[in-house]
Amino acid sequence: MLQNGRWFTRTFNIMTDTFNALVARQQNDKHTVAFETLTPDELDPGDVTIAVDYSTVNYKDGLAITGAAPIVQRYPLVLGIDFSGTVIESYNAGFQEGDRVVLNGFGASERLHGGYAERAQVNGDLLVKLPESISNRQAMAIGTAGYTAMLCVLAIQDAGTVPENGPVLVTGAAGGVGTIAISLLASLGFDVAASTGREEETAFLKSLGANEVLDRHALSDAGKPLQREKWGAVVDCVGSNTLANAIAQTCYGGAVAACGLAQGADLPATVMPFILRSIKLLGVDSVQAPLSARQRAWEALATTLDTAKLESLCFDLPFDQVPNAAQEILKGQIRGRAIVAIS
Repeated sequence: MLQNGRWFTRTFNIMTDTFNALVARQQNDKHTVAFETLTPDELDPGDVTIAVDYSTVNYKDGLAITGAAPIVQRYPLVLGIDFSGTVIESYNAGFQEGDRVVLNGFGASERLHGGYAERAQVNGDLLVKLPESISNRQAMAIGTAGYTAMLCVLAIQDAGTVPENGPVLVTGAAGGVGTIAISLLASLGFDVAASTGREEETAFLKSLGANEVLDRHALSDAGKPLQREKWGAVVDCVGSNTLANAIAQTCYGGAVAACGLAQGADLPATVMPFILRSIKLLGVDSVQAPLSARQRAWEALATTLDTAKLESLCFDLPFDQVPNAAQEILKGQIRGRAIVAIS
């Protein structure tokens, strides 16, 4: 049907008057989070309405839920930086009822209502249609962490990284981005070295494709500006001294993709690796990445990611346990990906 020059589909029989959501509020200048029952008119304006099937728990979700960092920029706010689901109403020509979609970032859980709710309403230009080979559940097994990992892998490949350049170092290897980055790189034929502070995860990381597992303390202290060349490329989820040392150990002409700050937001490095070894430092942003980059990443995930390994990375987390998981992920106590069934 056409209305005001735009095609849309409408479905009322599966719309509900109320739905459950995890909402952040500010009470007496204090950040609070609780499960609430909302109505559709409390959603943001948007031309696509989605029945949310799954979300997940990322490090950034942990920060937003606990208030450990100023992620939330408005109150009240539905939390959850990503979701997958099915379109139930659309005023956007690019989407119709039944389309399976995913949203990663784009301000969700910051300034826009996010994925910890049974309903979402957003502008269609924030959504990506899922490839046929990726189910809604698998989309959140991948989630923002896996999508970010794919962006990092594409970044170092675009910079000329090939397996013949030498091993690729992945830092924060037992986390959401790190585990999927290892699996992706191994599937592409790279020799992968994994840096982690969890020695007990060595066998698990090797099962994903890591050929070597390093103790993170080998990288986490201050080091020399230039060190022995070891890595053809790096995917860094940690920042601070770890990133500085990884750069200092990257081989001539190598690329370093930086996407995280688990150790810190500082970078105590010098320009020497860049001007003496022609190292390329590539910032990877998953929040505001353009639609073309998002579509490319999801298409690459559909053809590259080993779904059997993906399942080994995941565990199911009840919706009501999300606040507890937020505490755990900030303490480094979660391995891999938590899949949260919302509806």
